[in-house]
Amino acid sequence: LDKCPNTPMGATVDAMGCPSDSDKDGVYSGIDQCPNTPMGATVDAKGCPMDSDSDGVYNGIDQCPDTPAGAKVDAKGCPMDADGDGVADYLDKCPNTPAGVKVDTQGCPILFEAGKSALVLEGVTFATNSATLDPSSTEILDRLANALQNAQSGAKLEVAGYTDNTGARAHNMRLSQARAESVMKYLVSHGVPAGMMVAKGYGPDFPIDTNATAAGRANNRRVMLKQIK
Repeated sequence: LDKCPNTPMGATVDAMGCPSDSDKDGVYSGIDQCPNTPMGATVDAKGCPMDSDSDGVYNGIDQCPDTPAGAKVDAKGCPMDADGDGVADYLDKCPNTPAGVKVDTQGCPILFEAGKSALVLEGVTFATNSATLDPSSTEILDRLANALQNAQSGAKLEVAGYTDNTGARAHNMRLSQARAESVMKYLVSHGVPAGMMVAKGYGPDFPIDTNATAAGRANNRRVMLKQIK
């Protein structure tokens, strides 16, 4: 005797006359035009899985159901972020940002704090009365080179060198220029486009601390990165 007398036409039934649903999608086998729908996928009246954002991951499984057209997604249907900077690849204008670097909404490294257009390259030092970089400076400059290589195109920066007020002004002007050029050359040798930067020495001008103490003079002997465009 048929225990399911109202089975829809075309549905496959078991020995008791009840329709079967092999993929458990709510559409009976025999009617189901997509009989191998993955578990959890939302289907249409024909039993075929739906994909409202056309990203290749079915509704019901898709954890990001409104992915923009053309965006690459992972197995969960969410936009991919290859460099892990928090900005999806389809929005990321700097897709190879090094790990740990802060980025803006376009995925490009933030070099300057909000409202500022210059930063002191802390830890970049030189041999006494020389433009030769101390070995300890290379780690800082390597990180900076990585960030600059991934910065938005069109940026223009000045590498600015400064000294304290000890010694002859003419010598300090030459020394600060040589130190700025030394930093710029290092960055260029590590992949930063030469056209992105200019080097300029300011000698003892524009001190950021007193020249009356050793600590103050040490602070004034510095290299800065300035955004000029």
